[in-house]
Amino acid sequence: MPSFERLFRPSTPLTEAACRRLTLIATVLGSSMASVTAINVALPEIRRDFEIGFGAQQWIMLSYSLALASLYLVAGALDDRLGRRRMFIVGTAGFALASSLGGIAPSAAVLILARILQGAAGALLTTGSLSLLRSTFGDESGRAIGIWATGTGAVALGGPPLGGALVEWASWRWIFFLNVPLAIVAVSLAWVAHRGTTHLEAPRSKLDVLGAALVALAIGSLTYGLVQGGEQGFAHVSWAFPLAGASLGLFIVRERKTRDPLLPLSLFRSHDFTLVNVATFLVYSAVAGSTFFLVLFLQSVVGYTPFQTGLLLLPSTAVILLLAARFGRLSDRFGPRSFLIGGPTVMAAGMLLWLRVDDRSLLDGLVPGLLLYGLGLSMIVAPITSAALMTAPGRYSGLAAGINSTFSRLGSLLAIAILGLVASLAFAAKTDDPELIPFALGEDSPEFVAGSTAAFHAAMIVAAVLALAGSLASVGYSRLPKGKAQGASEAAVLPLIRLDPASPDCPSCLVHHDAEELVVRRTTAGAPAQPPA
Repeated sequence: MPSFERLFRPSTPLTEAACRRLTLIATVLGSSMASVTAINVALPEIRRDFEIGFGAQQWIMLSYSLALASLYLVAGALDDRLGRRRMFIVGTAGFALASSLGGIAPSAAVLILARILQGAAGALLTTGSLSLLRSTFGDESGRAIGIWATGTGAVALGGPPLGGALVEWASWRWIFFLNVPLAIVAVSLAWVAHRGTTHLEAPRSKLDVLGAALVALAIGSLTYGLVQGGEQGFAHVSWAFPLAGASLGLFIVRERKTRDPLLPLSLFRSHDFTLVNVATFLVYSAVAGSTFFLVLFLQSVVGYTPFQTGLLLLPSTAVILLLAARFGRLSDRFGPRSFLIGGPTVMAAGMLLWLRVDDRSLLDGLVPGLLLYGLGLSMIVAPITSAALMTAPGRYSGLAAGINSTFSRLGSLLAIAILGLVASLAFAAKTDDPELIPFALGEDSPEFVAGSTAAFHAAMIVAAVLALAGSLASVGYSRLPKGKAQGASEAAVLPLIRLDPASPDCPSCLVHHDAEELVVRRTTAGAPAQPPA
């Protein structure tokens, strides 16, 4: 194996396999920074240092989520236009710089600014990671994405304990500084790997700045409304949803008219692409809603401490870490359809087992449900992401990653809001005391327990229905082999252009233009395809 010094010498030859491994490691390290949630455990210390109130604490958390969700689509479009590896490196380096600003922040305002910059960079490195894996691994991207999900999941799992140790024995600022060495290694590996790759980057084209601003405003205002509405009541943020709808409408009008759209609406002509993203929305709605209310129920009604609750979630996490990459490999071999259908169904079965939980008996519903839930999620986490990327043309893989990430994020936020409403209605139907609050810590009256249990059951049933709806949406996914399905999806979404503008009536001069290949086909029935002269 070449030494570290030799790797950085320009004359060092790297095999394609070595470049793939380095790229995979780089994307895992880079994406891990964006997925770690250690700042949650640091908020009390940050509040004490800056002497801030609850509103400022909310914005420290919300600013990152707003920037991240708002810019996924824009980041994906930049990946396709400016180069996926380049944008991944820029995003990773930007995340490290924003983290450094957070680490030295003299006030809450500067920390919030750093969190916004972290979100913007995080959108670039997340979409860059996924699109880079697709372009680097091709038909084996399912296995690569499975390893990527396993690696980032493992790091995210260790984030809160490590963050707690840093807060307790050092300073909360080290949570931010810790990202800098990770970023240096990720950028170095990605840079080294680019010299051995044979994959072409997409050609540069103009960025639709107005379209980017409109879609960022639409998704940002929708995200803000969902998050703040769930915490403060939707009456306080009623303006956010009309603003989101108006911005989205203007964005669609803009994309239909501009010559170089940020989001070619023709992408959604692909049956498989649309179905996979609908399934992503539904499945991740179920994931976010079910785990959110399970954690609340275990602490408020069953009586587990936060630490004990975290330990109880380890079985499902362990199953995901062990099996996600294996299911990704099977998806590459047999196609993702069976996993897209089976995974959410198994997840739903696990959620329904949680309805049996009413005390600290681990084997009566809780652990078996967690194991089934983890198995189902491990079956789908890599195949659904890989399918979303593979059903879009290669030149749009960055945008496909941005679309899929946006659907999963919005699904998570919407589920918590909807399931919160369902749980509140179920709680109110079981209780007469208007002072009682569902899932409140420290309350143990029989009326509270009955109401919270009913609220939990209602939330789990709705979450299971969402998971099954995601499975049902995947039934229509193409049974074609991956290569044929990819070709069909590209033909469905890529516009026809003419090789020779001087011959407008030449049917054989109509082509589909892709970043990686130029496919020429005759429009005359039965005429064979011919390569361009």
